Amino acid sequence: MSSGESRTDGDASGRSHAVGLAHRVPDLGALELLLAVARLGSLGGAARELGISQPAASSRVRSMERQLGVALVDRSPRGSRLTDAGALVTDWARRIVEAAEAFDAGAQALRDRRDSRLRVAASMTIAEYLLPGWLVALRAQRPDTAVSLHAGNSAVVAQRLLADEADLGFVEGVSVPAGLDSAVIAHDRLIVVTAPTHPWARRRRPLAARELAETPLILREKGSGTRQVLDAALGGLARPLIEVSSTTAVKAAAVGGAGPAVLSELALGEELAMRRLVRVPLDDVSLARDLRAVWPTGHRPTGPARHLLSLTRARPRT
Repeated sequence: MSSGESRTDGDASGRSHAVGLAHRVPDLGALELLLAVARLGSLGGAARELGISQPAASSRVRSMERQLGVALVDRSPRGSRLTDAGALVTDWARRIVEAAEAFDAGAQALRDRRDSRLRVAASMTIAEYLLPGWLVALRAQRPDTAVSLHAGNSAVVAQRLLADEADLGFVEGVSVPAGLDSAVIAHDRLIVVTAPTHPWARRRRPLAARELAETPLILREKGSGTRQVLDAALGGLARPLIEVSSTTAVKAAAVGGAGPAVLSELALGEELAMRRLVRVPLDDVSLARDLRAVWPTGHRPTGPARHLLSLTRARPRT
């Protein structure tokens, strides 16, 4: 063989590989049709079994024959039978379809495993006052899904999502943490509260934003959504009177008379109704905020995470 001939063969082989299997091998639908023809001895019967018309089945067989370059089926008034080449191709097709079925079963097993658990990370207010209702609804619709919940501040929620330690998160800060996409799922407002014995409880005029900013408060820790919103709205805060890591601890300190606090309206229904805490009107500043579901950028929630997201509903701001 000459060197020129060798180069020509190599070029042809290279072109063949460049085309790719997808262009040289019939698709699964065509192979399933060929197997049905072999089993039933009828192109019409194979078409009915697969839910397609007979003309469509004939067209698919002809297309497959052109693609492979061999005749596969002999058609006659008595039915359809495979040619010798068709019988050989059918044996190969059977192995491909069986491998595809195994692939599909494995993929389904992965989906089942994914759908059997849901890891949620949520900031404290959402974890305590909104998530329980959503999770009860999710449990009613997906009883086989095991849910784990990690409650922490908004910064911790972002960290867990970015480390692939949570499937869906909920935060209440000023902005969406870097690396995350989000959707607003509810609205909230922060309010100033004190024990009934505190001088602010007897004020006749609303509290000025500047006075609030200059007053040492009972505050959540840095990184919490509540603290971020308050700091941004007031342009800075005085050194905390007390700094704690949960909404419950802030309420307990305020009820005990330690000083004023700023908390989510969602968290204060019982304390305000029983007058264990008193709301202090605030002038010239809004402490409204959006509550958001968050997930890693470009990875929209799927499976039970998507289902939980669908159960959340944004409420009108009041």
